[in-house]
Amino acid sequence: MQELKEASSEQLQRDRWEEETLRPALNRQPERKTTFESVSLDQINRLYDRTDIADVDFDNDLSFPGEFPYTRGIHATGYRGKLWTMRQFAGFGTPEETNARFKYLLKEGQTGLSVAYDLPALMGYDADSPLAEGEVGKCGVAVSSLADLEMLFDGIPLEDVTVSQTINAPASVFLAMYLVVAEKQGADWKKISGTLQNDILKEYIAQKEWIYPIRSAMKLVIDTFEFCTQHVPRYNPISISGYHIREAGATALQELAFTLRDGIEYVDWGVRAGLDIEQFVPRISFFFNAHNDFFEEVAKYRAARRIWARVMRDRFGAVNERTMQLRFHTQTAGVSLTVQQPLNNIVRVAIQALAGVMGGTQSLHTDAYDEALALPTDKAALIALRTQQIIAEETGVANTVDPLGGSYFVEAMTNKMEKGALDYFERIDAMGGMVEAVEKGFPQREIQESAYQYQKALERGEQTIVGVNKYAMKDEPQQVPILVIDESVRSQQLDRLERTRAMRDKGAVERTLDAVKKAAERGENTMFATIDAVREYATLGEICSALRDVYGIYEEPSI
Repeated sequence: MQELKEASSEQLQRDRWEEETLRPALNRQPERKTTFESVSLDQINRLYDRTDIADVDFDNDLSFPGEFPYTRGIHATGYRGKLWTMRQFAGFGTPEETNARFKYLLKEGQTGLSVAYDLPALMGYDADSPLAEGEVGKCGVAVSSLADLEMLFDGIPLEDVTVSQTINAPASVFLAMYLVVAEKQGADWKKISGTLQNDILKEYIAQKEWIYPIRSAMKLVIDTFEFCTQHVPRYNPISISGYHIREAGATALQELAFTLRDGIEYVDWGVRAGLDIEQFVPRISFFFNAHNDFFEEVAKYRAARRIWARVMRDRFGAVNERTMQLRFHTQTAGVSLTVQQPLNNIVRVAIQALAGVMGGTQSLHTDAYDEALALPTDKAALIALRTQQIIAEETGVANTVDPLGGSYFVEAMTNKMEKGALDYFERIDAMGGMVEAVEKGFPQREIQESAYQYQKALERGEQTIVGVNKYAMKDEPQQVPILVIDESVRSQQLDRLERTRAMRDKGAVERTLDAVKKAAERGENTMFATIDAVREYATLGEICSALRDVYGIYEEPSI
């Protein structure tokens, strides 16, 4: 009864304000636009107050940091105890060149590594494949065998440094390589920590770098879950990625909904394979985009934690708090960077990174300002790292937990994100699950439509990109220096690949590749055979080819 009286009083005060204060103000100075929208084209109200969050229950919806449903963060002290991991994504050219970049970033204060692999590696091809022509080392580091990965991490103790690997279709092979390199360094697998992206669903939805049919690819993912749970217990075998979904043109809500529903799908498959959710789910991590609309992004992260906690408890019966706590990495939005006036990108990245921090991210990558032009130079990469360090050390935003908690606007947007995501869950569940939805082309069509609507809004001038469709300059300043990867990288990689093939035991390679095939045919866990093949220096292309012989390749349906 008291709450109803308070709500009624609040509405009366709102009505009075609109009549006595707002109306005269609008008569004197009309608003700039008739409607205001977020980057996701979601309409934003003029004002948010208590009436917009009247249905929020503190205990059930917010609670305290470190307590269910973790809306306000998974750690009771936020960043007061430990800052987020500053994990700059890096990879280009040869393993030697990327190894030098890693050591440079670590020297300058980076606290974790993240590897970008080139397109042939992402697609499971060796550097000497005809399909790799013109792409070796161009969009990431070139890796074809264990010999390359040994060079990539030369002088970097894998037991002491956490490493994230952005690799998906051939992820199990790269996990095997990584573990063998650690083994050769004398590291204990049970002490190894890091993250394998390994999110194949988002490849079919957005990034389009797949190899095998969906269900076979999902089996490989579950193989890594099972293997890591038993043998590499501190390692995260998957980072479920909304980042690429957003980069493909999804709205913030679609990024949230499809990413979390992908997560539910992986958990479903793990449970059906006989895995215990309290053992494997705590090692599942997430990877979100940080786009330009500051408050929308913060609300997205807060809603993600709340949804995941409730789904794990109510849908899967989790009781372990680690199982219910969503941990995530954030990367600033590459798609938002512009070729025009590239120094403006420094400002965009800083604001996006701040949103990630205010939303409670566990680790963060800040894009370099020159990434719309090429892979980042040392100078641009350093500015990106310094951006994080300035946010951490100079702004004061890490001094309190969930600093935007309680904001009428942020709490109302958090609720709206949650409700919208749950609506998507219902639609996908009705199709039979995320695999079935992807096979039907549902998320792909939703993203295509959102990307189209955003492009139309840009062309109409309803959305602004500074320096592109507003404040453009006729005489652009001289372009910034860029990093150029020439074709000599390919010849260097072919030399190492040739030497590797010459020194290995060919009979052992053939036997281990045959074992990979047999494990796949029998439906066994493929990780053990893959590790054996890697130890014998079987190449990435050879192992993926053995699996292609069993699984076949994926052909995308017409969308």
